[in-house]
Amino acid sequence: MLVIVVLLTSLALIPLISILSYIIYKGAPAINLDFFTKLPAAVGETGGGIGNSIVGTFVLILIASCVGLPVGIMAAIYLNEYMPKGMYSSTIRFVIDVLLGIPSVVIGIFAYLAFVKPIGHFSAWSGGLALAIIMIPIVTRSTEEILRLTPNSMREGSYALGISKWRTILHIVLPYSIKGIVTGIMLGIARVAGETAPLLLTAFGNHFWNTSISEPIASLPAQIFEYAKSPFDDWIQKAWGAAFVLIMLVLLINIAARSLTRSRLKNVD
Repeated sequence: MLVIVVLLTSLALIPLISILSYIIYKGAPAINLDFFTKLPAAVGETGGGIGNSIVGTFVLILIASCVGLPVGIMAAIYLNEYMPKGMYSSTIRFVIDVLLGIPSVVIGIFAYLAFVKPIGHFSAWSGGLALAIIMIPIVTRSTEEILRLTPNSMREGSYALGISKWRTILHIVLPYSIKGIVTGIMLGIARVAGETAPLLLTAFGNHFWNTSISEPIASLPAQIFEYAKSPFDDWIQKAWGAAFVLIMLVLLINIAARSLTRSRLKNVD
């Protein structure tokens, strides 16, 4: 059984290792200082970089996180702590499950009709809201599952000491579950960081530095899409480099989150 488990684990790692190694092989040669600091070159010209796309991706993730994380975490707390059973909570869970399965391009169309068309132009905040819609169900379901793992004896002990419900949740339940909650948050961020279709329909793209969230903004997924389908070898090379940067960005976010979580858990202990 041990041999079978190790073999199946190795098979599961083969696609991941293959993708990572090939992207590093193709994308690493494009990495230099200009790649991170300069704007994209004009059509047909060589050189330039994707500095605006990197900044734009951070801006979009920040907007999505500011909207999606509080909503997702609060919804999970409500479903697990205040109303774990009942028709209303069952309906919310059903809606969340349906939202999890909706293709991102459909969410992009909805965001276009809801956020872009009324104001008449693409913008960073409409792209961030589209990503937030994708993030909310992921964070909600993962946080709710983690909160369920918190032993009821901890809650009951807190109540026996006369501590109110909201203080119990804030000081007992959440610190105990923080590692799993952060993991769910990272899952949500990793999912939206690579989304392309919603951004093409909301944030659109921009070859210049963005100075306002009310204007179109560049992003790594949109830049990869634009460069990868171009006929220019230099742009295709930069598309591989942008894919490499995007993967490293997600990896660094996960490492930082786990480090912060580990420190937080030591303080709680």
